Amino acid sequence: MLAAPAVPGVSQADWGQRLLAALAAPSGPLAPVQQRGLDSLAQRSMPGRRDEAWRFTDLAALTALDPAGLLAAPADPAGLLAAPADHAGSAALPSPAPGSLRLRLDAPGDPLAGVTLPEGLSRLSDSEVQEQLGQVLEANGCRDHWPVLLNKAAASRVLALRVRGAVAPTLELVSDAGSAPALLPIRLLLHLEEGASLTLLQVHRSGGANLTSVVLEARLEAGARLAHSLIAEGHGESVLLAHLALSQEPGSQLSCTTASAGWGLIRLEPHLLQPHGGASSELGGLQLVRERQLADTHSRVEFLGPEGRLDQLHKVVADDAGRSVFNGAVRVPRPAQRTDAAQLSRSLLLSDRARVDTKPEMEIVADDVRCAHGATVSRLRDDELFYLQSRGVSADQAATLLLRGYCQEILDRLPPAAAVWQPLQTLLGERAER
Repeated sequence: MLAAPAVPGVSQADWGQRLLAALAAPSGPLAPVQQRGLDSLAQRSMPGRRDEAWRFTDLAALTALDPAGLLAAPADPAGLLAAPADHAGSAALPSPAPGSLRLRLDAPGDPLAGVTLPEGLSRLSDSEVQEQLGQVLEANGCRDHWPVLLNKAAASRVLALRVRGAVAPTLELVSDAGSAPALLPIRLLLHLEEGASLTLLQVHRSGGANLTSVVLEARLEAGARLAHSLIAEGHGESVLLAHLALSQEPGSQLSCTTASAGWGLIRLEPHLLQPHGGASSELGGLQLVRERQLADTHSRVEFLGPEGRLDQLHKVVADDAGRSVFNGAVRVPRPAQRTDAAQLSRSLLLSDRARVDTKPEMEIVADDVRCAHGATVSRLRDDELFYLQSRGVSADQAATLLLRGYCQEILDRLPPAAAVWQPLQTLLGERAER
């Protein structure tokens, strides 16, 4: 359940000011970036219901967190964390899958310390980071979004990697905010050179009242391939704000799959840009909400050149008084002729108290395109339940089988390395065991 505000009567504006006052002074390699983030936060109010992109997003779970408590712990010397995770309160991690490289982003120190990177992966130099950091965010028009500014102000280091050629292992980036109050800011920068390929699995977990902030920027050069997946398992009082900004050159291929459950508030914002068209993008999302949880996905895909392709499927399971928000924007201006874009939002309600707000939208100016979008909100089908029960399956088992099949369409897109996290059981909980 969502907690009541930590300090009764504190307004959203006051909470933002308290957070700003609690943030640590800039330090580490990103100190100038942090300072710009702090300065921008000071000039910007928190998003609210009057902002169109946030009007369905209740920030009660965020403002229930005490900013002073989130930032009470000493800063991580590596600068990747503003407050180190409470590993004593963290659930044990499964062993990495064979053929994967796991990096912990919630532990003190450099996540690459003592790690031999596989062929094709290397650090970006300081000068390359200085040149590239923020470019994809700016190109996607999200550099000054409030969650991005929060991340900029809090993260004093960035994990910046170059991908050259085909990287064989799956790169697994894991964070667990634990059960104690903490602000866990994670910033990632990827540059996939021409013809490079990478499978990336992000896993973010939380077991208590804390805040995880993630910003990923990725640039895909011509012919590059990125298979990106995100599994997010939270707690009823935890918050995850994740911003994914990607830019694709012609001939590049992107598949992006997200699966989340359990967070008091989770807001995912994938922003994709094809500046010259001619690239292929696939987006798949699965949100599970129950109790009074809120899952919010705001995606934006923009084609600025011809012959781009998009296939987007977003799925929701809403139970109890859970709420889901989906806003998928696709922009196809006149230069983006022969764009082929499909977007579908499918929502499954398991309770009369659950709520879904879904708005797939397309802005099309080009006249030679194949574009389609749609949305459905439904319940488990009576005829399918009846069929299974007529074959001797109990009502509960029948509902579980249908629910598992509904989720599996998205989960099948996860890489083999995700199997150790048991995503179906993790997301469905007791329903997966029936």
